[in-house]
Amino acid sequence: MRIESDLKLGFKDVMIRPKRSTLKSRKQVSLEREFKFLHSGQIWKGIPIIAANMDTVGTFEMAKALAEKKLFTAIHKHYELNEWESFFKETVNETSNFIAASIGTVQRDSEKLAAIVKLNPALKFICIDVANGYSEHFVEFVKKTREQYPDKVIIAGNVVTGEMVEELLLAGADIIKVGIGPGSVCTTRVKTGVGYPQLSAIIECADAAHGLGGQIISDGGCTTPGDIAKAFGAGADFVMIGGMLAGHTESGGELIEEDGKKYKQFYGMSSSTAMEKHFGGVAEYRASEGKTVKVPFKGDVEYTLQDILGGIRSTCTYVGAPRLKELTKRTTFIRVVEQENRVYNNK
Repeated sequence: MRIESDLKLGFKDVMIRPKRSTLKSRKQVSLEREFKFLHSGQIWKGIPIIAANMDTVGTFEMAKALAEKKLFTAIHKHYELNEWESFFKETVNETSNFIAASIGTVQRDSEKLAAIVKLNPALKFICIDVANGYSEHFVEFVKKTREQYPDKVIIAGNVVTGEMVEELLLAGADIIKVGIGPGSVCTTRVKTGVGYPQLSAIIECADAAHGLGGQIISDGGCTTPGDIAKAFGAGADFVMIGGMLAGHTESGGELIEEDGKKYKQFYGMSSSTAMEKHFGGVAEYRASEGKTVKVPFKGDVEYTLQDILGGIRSTCTYVGAPRLKELTKRTTFIRVVEQENRVYNNK
């Protein structure tokens, strides 16, 4: 046993210090980025915000809405092949640039991925997604997938430390998904005692990834547009969000009406709700590590996207970053004990 005494920080622990800016308007800020990926050699251009691969967020409907604005969706792994086929028939080929097919690490996942790629060879992104990316089995699965798909962009995670980021990049991943336990409907930290404050995880993992020519996704913990801006400022190349995109017309989850008000169900993918739905129940050797909540229905996602993108553009004007790429270079974090005046929050 050992104790690390270095300070580790989450989004709530910091704010971004404003700096002199020559920008006159938020209109001058470009949020698009262009990446060339380490192993696949593929080039991607778009706004690097990703809808999480949860079945209450990463839906085909969400993908269509986000792709129109050049945002990305990690499609959840529980769609059947006939549903993928229908989706590919309904969408323009350009949409394939803004989606990833998510899989786990068992044999049937490999078989399903092969079938999806056969349906649409233009699909560029594969997301190999497990809660715990620290196992040797996971690393070997990434290696095997890279051998099978040398020209695809492979996203792999989740991890929170630099050495594992490096190992997964060397195993063939292009982008590493970073985050253990920060999500709004994740209970891993309280069930297991395992986790890492998200801001510090981003800083450490981005440094490791960029040293090898890879990228990272900050996955989880963002509750406001300001949190997304902080993630980018800390060095994240992409930011994945779940709860902020839950509860919309395009989101999955059951629509519920109570006392004249509408809600949508939102739950973690390790929750008992998800395991009952997809696996017939919680296996006897494990515990539920997720919450199930009701989110007030928010209508179409385009209005939330406007709020998010507008907030990030405003961040860039406050620090003088004309392009999102420059935000991390212009970011100085200051430690704080409060974020906002909350006197009217419950009014």
